[in-house]
Amino acid sequence: MPGEKDLHPYQKFCVDFLEEKPQCALFLDCGLGKTIITLTAISHLLYDSYEVNRVLIIAPLRVARDTWIGELSKWEHLKGLRMERILGTPKERVAALSRKAELYVINRENVEWLVKHYAGRKLPFDMLVIDELSSFKNSRAKRFLALKKVLGQFSRVVGLTGTPAPNGLEDLWPQVFLLDRGQRLGRTMRSYLDLYFTTPNSWLPYKHELKPGAEEQIYKKLGDICVSMRAADHLQMPERIDNVVELTLSPREEKLYRQMERDMLLPYADGNVLALNAATLAGKLLQLSNGAVYDEFHNIRVIHDKKLDALEDLIEAANGKPVLVMYAYQHDLTRIQQRFGKYAPENPNGVRELKTSADLEDWNAGKIAVAVTQPASTGHGLNLQHGGSTIVWFGLNWSLELYEQANARLWRQGQKETVVVHHLVVKGTMDEQVMRALHEKAADQNALLAAVKGRIQEVKYIGASSFSSWEDSTGNNRRMLEIRNAAYQASLDYAVMLRTCVNGAWGAYRVFHAGMPTPVPVANGGTGASNAKSTLSNLGIFYAASLPSSGTDGQICLVPV
Repeated sequence: MPGEKDLHPYQKFCVDFLEEKPQCALFLDCGLGKTIITLTAISHLLYDSYEVNRVLIIAPLRVARDTWIGELSKWEHLKGLRMERILGTPKERVAALSRKAELYVINRENVEWLVKHYAGRKLPFDMLVIDELSSFKNSRAKRFLALKKVLGQFSRVVGLTGTPAPNGLEDLWPQVFLLDRGQRLGRTMRSYLDLYFTTPNSWLPYKHELKPGAEEQIYKKLGDICVSMRAADHLQMPERIDNVVELTLSPREEKLYRQMERDMLLPYADGNVLALNAATLAGKLLQLSNGAVYDEFHNIRVIHDKKLDALEDLIEAANGKPVLVMYAYQHDLTRIQQRFGKYAPENPNGVRELKTSADLEDWNAGKIAVAVTQPASTGHGLNLQHGGSTIVWFGLNWSLELYEQANARLWRQGQKETVVVHHLVVKGTMDEQVMRALHEKAADQNALLAAVKGRIQEVKYIGASSFSSWEDSTGNNRRMLEIRNAAYQASLDYAVMLRTCVNGAWGAYRVFHAGMPTPVPVANGGTGASNAKSTLSNLGIFYAASLPSSGTDGQICLVPV
């Protein structure tokens, strides 16, 4: 059994850092041993310097259930530490809190419950450890707000994560606030954004850009309380091979796919796609890429089996070597189990979902040939490197954090084999945009929004409907303002031409495009189409769709910029 003497030099450095800094964070890659580092430092603070008495650890559910207690049993110098897991029903959690221990670990979903449980009383902990600190990156989340109320009761706070800013440096403020209560990056999220970021587009308030020199300023302010390390700099990492398996739909599948994609995107063809509905649309398009969607009755509608066929080929090529499959949607799991058989005692060779501690133990023991799991449930803290070295991404997702964390379950210290990561990508679908974003380390909300708008653009919607049905009692078009606002929100991607109809007579072509606060008249009367083309060209706006001809009622044309 290893002891403290077996820690790596960088781990000993981190132990000393945690002991010296009452508030600090370790930004360490997966596999560098954040858990054992923290437990060793806690042991010193408990038994050597006597600076703490009881420690609260907040972690993702599976990590709280398995990882921390498992690490205690592996190391000789941690044998004296007792741990209670505050999990399960409210009654079970209360019982765990009543039992004597030095360490108490709770899943992050129950943080709000814990704070309410001790309402009006002081929490019986003097040290706080937040495992996967990045899961507290939302300053409006209930878990963050609950923890914020009791921060002053802890004499020591430690944050642990491998991906502190998966979507950009905006994510840092809530995490750093939990460490220093606003000393370094400001007391509020608003002040942080105002100080270090700009919002170049008022119609995209969620999109921020760093001010010149801001990144360096932020890093400098955090330098005294944060340690950042990459695995490749300190460990002999196993070789990793990333493989993209490109899949092509048949003409029939392609036709069905395009029709369903068009049906999903047409309601947003005016370009009014914001972050909220872009995420929904991107999810639906990724479902299509995987080969199935749910209909209005929640039945699975199959579009193609290309990914199932490719997965079958990869499993056969593995020749009995364990394969870990990452799926995205429930119907992915259902279809995989239907194709390869569902695990059961009477069918031990079937596909087995990693859900319980027993499943994880059997995987690491090499007893599972094909395992399936969601990245969200496998992304944090689980050590799966002993069970296999092959990952297949059946369904991709936009979260760079989840993607890297999930791959790191196998590609980490202790892995004896070359890790192969297969990505099943259907050509001409949203899969390609996600792979590009992941490759460019830009898998965030902005990349998602751009991809969805790109798909809408490819649909090239040109809809015709009479403006007469939109006129109010005075004969004025009561939807003009609505259409104008939608056009303006889409102005980064489109110029929008409108041929208006007022009181039965043709009005003017008007163009909306980036930088124009008001619509610009393009042409009047019967020569509108040709004059519109000329004016668009003079404005430096390129079009790919045909413009409405004279006599066409109320035509709206989206013109890509």
